[in-house]
Amino acid sequence: MKKIVVLTGAGISAESGINTFRDADGLWEGHDVMEVATPEGFARNPKLVLNFYNERRKQLLEVSPNKAHFNLVAFEQDFHVEIITQNVDDLHERAGSKNVTHLHGELLKVRSSKHENDILEWKKELVLGDLCKNKSQLRPHIVWFGEMVPMLDKALEITQTADILVIIGTSMQVYPAASLVNYVKPNTAIYFIDPKPSVSKNDFNNLTIISDIASSGTDKLLKLLG
Repeated sequence: MKKIVVLTGAGISAESGINTFRDADGLWEGHDVMEVATPEGFARNPKLVLNFYNERRKQLLEVSPNKAHFNLVAFEQDFHVEIITQNVDDLHERAGSKNVTHLHGELLKVRSSKHENDILEWKKELVLGDLCKNKSQLRPHIVWFGEMVPMLDKALEITQTADILVIIGTSMQVYPAASLVNYVKPNTAIYFIDPKPSVSKNDFNNLTIISDIASSGTDKLLKLLG
């Protein structure tokens, strides 16, 4: 059974109603990302940051996986599929995908602010005074700007085993995630699905570009690989 490795970004969740990470003006839901997505922002104004992610978490619980998420599950009938996502939502898992690696953390988890491996499932509001077992403030389990990406090594290992690499809904401009494409074996088939592709056929060997949104783009991919 051939192995498909799928790298997903905000574009696959946009069809479920989750806004992409940054608007055209560089803001995230009206906030400067440096205020809500950095350790320094959390230190300055923890209440603002916790409230911001409480709103994101609430929004996530109100939306559902879309056709693109379910199409990736359908690939599991004929391929071994591993998903590496830049997204912090759980829509891949809710659709039924079995192997999902989150590069940038998970919105429905929190962790100790001092013990990063102390991680808890969390679907309610997170407020000041919510503490880990070691009495440290809990924070969103999100990889903020300036922090290490702990799942990157695992993602690199997964990418190196791909027979087929599929990239969906990401501009390939966010590092280190964008560097993963450089770790595939020579001549690995690469499929890039995005309505406004940021790459050309000359950028990578054996590249097929599908200029479409995630749902209909994965429909086309199913037919191509079926």
